[in-house]
Parts: sequence; C-alpha cells; structure tokens
Amino acid sequence: MSVSTAAVDQSVCAPLPVLGADVTVPLVTGGDVTYAALDYAASAPALQRVWDDVAAYAPYYGSVHRGAGYLSQLSTDLFETSRATVAEFLGCRADDQVVFTRSTTDSLNLLAAALPADCEVFVFETEHHASLLPWRDARVTYLDAPRTPDQAVATLERALADRSPYGPALVCVTGASNVTGELWPVKELAAAAHAHGARIVLDAAQLAPHHPVDIAELDVDWVAFSGHKLYAPFGSGVLAGRADWLVDAEPYLAGGGASRKVARRTDGGVDVEWHTTAARHEAGSPNVIGVYSIAAACKALTEAGFDRLVDREQRLVTRVREGLADVPEVKVLSLFGDDAPRVGVISFVVEGWNSSHFAAALSAEYGIGVRDGLFCAHPLVRTLLGSEPQDPGECGAPEAGPGERSLNAIRVSFGAGTPDEHIERFLGAVRELVSKGARWTYRTEEGRCVPDRGAAQV
Repeated sequence: MSVSTAAVDQSVCAPLPVLGADVTVPLVTGGDVTYAALDYAASAPALQRVWDDVAAYAPYYGSVHRGAGYLSQLSTDLFETSRATVAEFLGCRADDQVVFTRSTTDSLNLLAAALPADCEVFVFETEHHASLLPWRDARVTYLDAPRTPDQAVATLERALADRSPYGPALVCVTGASNVTGELWPVKELAAAAHAHGARIVLDAAQLAPHHPVDIAELDVDWVAFSGHKLYAPFGSGVLAGRADWLVDAEPYLAGGGASRKVARRTDGGVDVEWHTTAARHEAGSPNVIGVYSIAAACKALTEAGFDRLVDREQRLVTRVREGLADVPEVKVLSLFGDDAPRVGVISFVVEGWNSSHFAAALSAEYGIGVRDGLFCAHPLVRTLLGSEPQDPGECGAPEAGPGERSLNAIRVSFGAGTPDEHIERFLGAVRELVSKGARWTYRTEEGRCVPDRGAAQV
C-alpha cells in the first residue's frame, strides 16, 4: 500500500521551497515586509514537499498497528515504511533499530533510561541541554570545553582511560554546535570511545538538517535528532542505533503497543511480555503524521542532493561571516577558531548593545527573526562570553551600556530554504542598527523584548 507523494523538482535551484516564504509581518515603523526566518536552529520551516506529502496522506489517516480496516493497514504500512526510509537516510546497520520519539530531548532521555547499571556518562559542557541533562540517574563526568578538535579527542581519551571502575560507559557528543555551528570530530571521538570500551551517541539535531549523517561511516552507536529542525513539523524525533541496551531495558513507557502479551496470574497479578523490536519503546498510539513528515523530509533532502545543498549553505555561511566581520562592533563567537568547518548557525554579540534589544529591533523594524539568549546551552555560551551565571535582567539579560559586553548573545541560523535576499537584508539591518541605533526604545513584556509604544520614537 502507498500514498501518492510529491516529487522534488531537480531543476529547481536552491533554496528549496518552504512554507511561509510569502508571509508578511507588520513593522513598528509602518507597513509590512516579507518575513525573513533566520532561526532555523530552533525550528526550521517545513519544506513544501513535506507539507504536500502529508496533505496527500491526511485523508487516509488511520490507526497504526491497531486495525484491520484499509486505512489502518495503509497507515501501518506508511509508518513502517517511514522507519525504513529514516534507517536508509542515516545509513543504519542491519541490526540497528529506529525508534520514533517526540524529539531529540525525548530520544536522549529514552537512552538515559536504558543505560546498564553502573554506566558512566561522559559529556562535554558544550552540549545543548538536551544532551547535557538527561543523565540524572547515572554517574556523569562533565568535560571542560575544548578549544580545538584535537583537544576534544585528547580530553575524552584521558577521561575514559582514568575512569574507575572500568565499567560500561557512554559518550554523548553533538555533531554541530547549536551556538557556533562548528562541526565536532565525531568519527575521531567515536574511535576514542570504542578504543576504551565505551559507546557513543551522536546528538545530530543541528547536523542532520545541514550535512549527511551516516551511522556506519561515523561508527557511532546511536544517533538522535528532531523532525522540527529537519524541515518536518508535527513533533517527532528519532533514536537510531544498537538494539541491545534498548532491548534489555524496561520499556520507556508502559502501555499498549510496547506489550506483546499480557495475562493475569492466578495470584491476581499481571504477567507482561514486552516487544523486543523498536515497538518496545513506542507505547501508545504513534504520531504517524509526525513520523511520515520526517520520512518525507529525508527523501526531499536526499533527492535534492546533499552535496548541492551543503555547497550553497557554505556560500551563505561565508557571506554572513564576511558581512559581520565588516562591522567592527560585532564579535562572532567561536570555540575552535575562524577556520573551523561549520553549518549555518552563527552567534555573535554587538558592543554596547543588549543582545535582546538588538534581536527585538531586527524583528520589529526589519521583519527578521533571529534568536537571542543562551540557546539552551548555558555553560557553553557563558564560556564563550567569559561571563558568570547571573540573574536575568530586562529582556533576559542585564543592560549593556556603551563599551560593555552583553551577557547573552544573538544567533542567526539558516539552511536549505533561506533565500539570498534574507541574508542581505539581515546584514544590511545589522550595519544600520550599529551605525544609527534602533529607531524605537524597547521594554520587557511578559519576559520578552517589545517596542515601547508608549515612548517616543528614537
């Protein structure tokens, strides 16, 4: 059974068509402008191809693994075919499992729940909170931020060699930083982990939308990523990789779908036989539309040609970095240095500006959506800024006066759906704000920066 899906027009030059490309937003200075979505690292816009595929399936929506009717059978087939599509997209090995979750955070919490007894987890302080925080019930060794890829490998090797007792261990590492966009030496870190009897899970939330991810080639044990960063809405994620720890663990959620057989005992209790497949950790009615949207995105990116998409994105990265470098007041944040390979995620601060005010002005005065703050990677951003934890002030950080550094940062992020024009508008807005200042004053309203409409225009 199958549902007719859209096809990628191979003649279409990037950017790939995305939803919202023609959405207009009001400006505080008057009039409307086409919205420039430059916050892909938080949630990327849905590919038009994904939306079309989901719309084609929607009339046939039915229960998964829970019905004899045609629509239920079709939905079940679609769900399992999506699993195979994701496995192919990730280059999974023959014995790997693909488990569908709600997000990267959910995937890593699932793995944390499946850790064997006495497992020690090694994680750099540079991780996103999704991969920094799930290991509450394990022994955790937090590693300082390295300043080069080689230092990252050496730091991990020393920590693994020194562990005591020398028992099971898991390394968790990002593929691409959600703050700097820098690529991490995943293959080298995996080799170091395996040389010391440890396993490794790759947080590919920021890597998979920008760069091919191949489990077998990288030799990682698991990969986790989210659909909403891969141009696929509807709230699904993936944990893919080795099956043994997952099969040996109690189900992540107990309920229908995870159980293979349930029977009452003579003493009044209940005996349960759990599935040993990925279904073991997929209790409840699955989010078939979310899962199908991930598979549709995987197909769309593959068919568009990742090499072509990567080449175009690198051109945009170069343009943004060169454009920001032309503004002396702007400092781009980097862990590994200017020459480090990176994806379309760039964070920076502006001398004399509160970062939240700057981001609010980009939105209100230019129709540009970026992110400001600590990006759910607080230790990393504070390391890069050289600041200590402080209580947030107005608009999420203490005010920055002239010559003072901001205590949070601004992040611009982009990808396969970003038009060149949005990049040029962003760079022009940065130059104008720095040279002339914001045209409106800004204040905090319900925890966010907004134009102070009660104040006089600047």
